[in-house]
Amino acid sequence: MQLKIYQQNAIDELLAKAKKLLNLGGSKKLVFKAPTGSGKTIMMAEFLRQLADDKEVRQSLGFIWTAPRQLHIQSREKLENYFETSRALKCSFFEDLDDRKISENEILFFNWESINKADNIYIRDNEQDFNLSKVLERTKEESREIILVIDEAHHHATSEISQGLIQMIGPKLTIEVSATPVLRDPDDMVSVALEEVKREGMIKKGIILNDDFVNFIKQGKIQTQKLSGGSEELVIDAAMKKRQELVEAYKKEGVNVNPLVLIQLPDRKTSLEDRIRERVESILKNKYNISTEKENNKLAIWLAGEHINKEEVEKPDNYVEVLLFKQAIALGWDCPRAQILVLFREWHSPIFSIQTVGRIMRMPEPDKGHYKNEILNYGYVYTNLDNIEIREDIAKDYITIYTSKRRFDPKLSLLSCYPKRHREKTRLSPLFIEIFLEKAKEYGLKKKVDIKAKKIDLKIISDYKAEDVDALAGAKIVGDKAIKVGGFDLQKLFDFFVRNNLTPFYPEDRSVGRVKESIYKFFEQELKMWYGDLWEEIVQIVLSDKNSRHFVNVLDKTKEKYKEEVEKRESEMVDVPNWNIPKTLSYGGEYKKVETKKSIMQPFYSDGRWKTEEVFIEFLEKSDKVEWWFKNGDRDATFFAVPYDNEEKKPFYVDFIVKLKDGRIGLFDTKAGFTRQVAGPKIDGLYKYIQSEIKKGKKCFGGIVANTERNYRGRWVYFDKASKDFKDNSFENWIDLIL
Repeated sequence: MQLKIYQQNAIDELLAKAKKLLNLGGSKKLVFKAPTGSGKTIMMAEFLRQLADDKEVRQSLGFIWTAPRQLHIQSREKLENYFETSRALKCSFFEDLDDRKISENEILFFNWESINKADNIYIRDNEQDFNLSKVLERTKEESREIILVIDEAHHHATSEISQGLIQMIGPKLTIEVSATPVLRDPDDMVSVALEEVKREGMIKKGIILNDDFVNFIKQGKIQTQKLSGGSEELVIDAAMKKRQELVEAYKKEGVNVNPLVLIQLPDRKTSLEDRIRERVESILKNKYNISTEKENNKLAIWLAGEHINKEEVEKPDNYVEVLLFKQAIALGWDCPRAQILVLFREWHSPIFSIQTVGRIMRMPEPDKGHYKNEILNYGYVYTNLDNIEIREDIAKDYITIYTSKRRFDPKLSLLSCYPKRHREKTRLSPLFIEIFLEKAKEYGLKKKVDIKAKKIDLKIISDYKAEDVDALAGAKIVGDKAIKVGGFDLQKLFDFFVRNNLTPFYPEDRSVGRVKESIYKFFEQELKMWYGDLWEEIVQIVLSDKNSRHFVNVLDKTKEKYKEEVEKRESEMVDVPNWNIPKTLSYGGEYKKVETKKSIMQPFYSDGRWKTEEVFIEFLEKSDKVEWWFKNGDRDATFFAVPYDNEEKKPFYVDFIVKLKDGRIGLFDTKAGFTRQVAGPKIDGLYKYIQSEIKKGKKCFGGIVANTERNYRGRWVYFDKASKDFKDNSFENWIDLIL
């Protein structure tokens, strides 16, 4: 799996802070806060692998991974798959432990909640003398420190029993992993920002509440016209209509995803909850032909003791269209095709938290990121709840309360751009192989490599006790005793050699693989040695004392050139040839509705941050010459941008697009109190863009726009020239904006 940049950064930070805390006295606590859908388990897996491999960590380490409900089974499966190639850590349940102890670099997984039960076989004393206390005792007898990982800790770490268990385990380091951590007074913390996860396309851009209905805020609580207090049928109708829109959008995108509607039933307290379920199933069957019947199978049930059609429901193209569930499903269940959540007013709480919407946050194809059609980049919640509150654990703008829609299609067709996302800056792409082969030729590696060089011959001091190659790999060893290395140990040594020579690039498995592939390709092309047949011999040649320095030299030259190439690519812009005003825009609770007549988006919402923008909008609204205006945003391909040069190419998202009745398109950016030094590159970018579009026959005009008076009672003027003609603190060569 290819790690995202924010994941790499978090892993680096976790490793640095964990090592620092391990070197301090006493038991320490580290909190790892990461949003739902960010890949917490994968980040933890890579962090633990690096911690286990780190030669600076002198302690022998054993690990305990605890999670609620059945999440520990899921976590073990994920980690076991992750470690399948490297075998860096062993993943075990109680019954898998050898000699009733946690071995070095072994992770013991168990259910946090069941371990709290006094009758649990692994807690109470038993004839076999095989319980947690004994396991810990035997582990610590070998001078092994315990690192305790508490997964999804918001569920249980606050309980007295759980705190007691932390005391009973006596870990050197406790790491709490959660989107909403609860451990008090941690010694250190690592956080992943929601915005970073969104930017990488791992999760949806936002969750839209009651789309196509008008939401309003009354006394700080959200209500929805028509839906609040409405019938279950009205809510289901809205959800199914949205599902059909998504189905058509995925088809147009050429993506084989069948969007899933999740209907969360209230927990049973009386027969009322049974009647709600019956009513829901009746509506789905009679109105939408969705049922659990064998010839249909479009409805899945996941309730306690009742599982129908839930096998493989997570697959992107699975036939199930609606899943009925209760609260118990929510924890640790991954189904990226789930995109619509339905909640009824009998639901247990009107408070929305990250746990409520977590199941519909993931993107179906995280490696591809967000889609061109914006409707696919959002999750949707439909509910007839009254007085909804949004808990602070959700970023304010992640749950969308307001939706603004385009009044009509202006068929704008402007040339726009956005920055291309590059991940090669911290990890290696296939370009590395190409550069390695080029640098190997320049260096004359073929002539310098001695294929008859002595095979791996590691000398060790006679009294140096090393049980495996891992111990040898980090040490400079001299002496007269030789050991022969082959097979699995040779693979570990080769991996270590590559990782050691990857700096400043991140030593993730994909990047290590790229370096190894580069070396294999060199042997195949230049020395006619194919690694499929001669792998062991190739690795021994590379790692021999006589040859290794030559490979290190070529790797260093390759990294330098690769870094140069990547930095060039970082400033690449992607053209959007026919940009048009977006069909819909979504806003969070901090935005306010502003009455406007000429905004092409209705209703128009503003966060009121910039006075200049407010008064410019008032100016546009009063003009007889303005047909419509659009307040632009500043992200990705959704909004309009022109390229500009500021040491590297960047997008300049102008503030306003204004359509005049005479057919001209005005591109304006509101500014106040700026200088040529600050605004110069953007002025030039916009000037070049407008001149280029005029040559193509487009009726474009515009530039930086400002008011001649600080109180905004003066004239509106704009600067339509290059920055060389710009004079600080002077409007003498600006043009009056007469609208």
